[in-house]
Amino acid sequence: MSHRMILNETSYFGYGAIENAVPELNRRGFKKAFVVTDKPLLKFKVATKVLDLLDKDSFAYEVFDDVEPNPTIETVLKALAAFKASGADCIIAIGGGSPQDTAKAVGIIANNPEFEDVRSLEGVANTKNKAVFMIAIPTTAGTASEVTINYVVTDTQNKRKFVCVDPNDIPQVAIVDSQMMESMPASLKAATGVDALTHAIEGYITKGAWELSDALHIKAIELIAKNLKKSCDMDKAGGEGMALAQYVAGMGFSNVGLGLVHGMAHPLGAFYGIAHGVANAVLLPYVMKYNADYTQDKYRDIAKAMGVANTESMSIEQAREAAVNAVFALNEAVGIPKKLNTLGVKKEDIDDLAKAALADVCTGGNPRDVKIEDIVALYNEAF
Repeated sequence: MSHRMILNETSYFGYGAIENAVPELNRRGFKKAFVVTDKPLLKFKVATKVLDLLDKDSFAYEVFDDVEPNPTIETVLKALAAFKASGADCIIAIGGGSPQDTAKAVGIIANNPEFEDVRSLEGVANTKNKAVFMIAIPTTAGTASEVTINYVVTDTQNKRKFVCVDPNDIPQVAIVDSQMMESMPASLKAATGVDALTHAIEGYITKGAWELSDALHIKAIELIAKNLKKSCDMDKAGGEGMALAQYVAGMGFSNVGLGLVHGMAHPLGAFYGIAHGVANAVLLPYVMKYNADYTQDKYRDIAKAMGVANTESMSIEQAREAAVNAVFALNEAVGIPKKLNTLGVKKEDIDDLAKAALADVCTGGNPRDVKIEDIVALYNEAF
């Protein structure tokens, strides 16, 4: 069996790494950047840290900041029109998953106009051309969009989110600078951090996992368990640790897939606008329990990476329970809600949520084959 790994051409890490953005554009001969971000990142002067560097170098740019959480088809098309009108020859994405995903969709469609309906990009898209050159600068430590071949778009007409998987969309350059993440409130650091943990755990147990992805995911779990609470407490070293951890998780899951947690989380975003990280965080331990008997001895590794003592002497059942309990404990420590009903989820929607989750592209990677009645039961358990 062969395995594929797709990563950025170039990545920068560390406090102050954004200083490399303009030199990367200059050395490649680009003339004008299309900056995709959102209004809060401009208001709170996060995105402006990059804009100031462009201004300092007199590098031309145009800003698109109309990206909302869970970006829609309409937002993608609006951004695409703005990109075409701008005359830009490259893209800089500044933000969490929403600006990054919007920028990826714009870059792909601009160079593959036959997909301008957007919906045809769902699943493994058969694009022929690489996306417009992109520098991705994350402002949250969770989504890892800067290193993945995935992006998610919301179809409001049909009340669903769909995942696009395309090797042509990966940003050529990723700049992972924890100073861009410092201003996140603790609640957002918690949600995005457990999102990264979900990526690492699902990537570790997914059907496509193999030795190299396993090494990345276990290291990511270890880093998250060590740094997430510190990051939420505004510890600078903890923030740097989380910035690295979420990227390492992205290196893995982008190449092997995810599972049912993401499959169930996407409909929650489409139906209610629940932040993706929060949805994943709430669902993760419940789905872990459901999958436990189909993961061989991998939960022992997860428990050990999360700091559980004496895992070697545990039975396999004890190790599995310890891993699940460690996730529940971390969630509680960083203030993640334990139940979906606190997020506005309606019990009468569960059947429709389950149908959407079963059809989600991520669900197929789950280590345990899933039936719709299982998903209904899991939503009810987490409710």
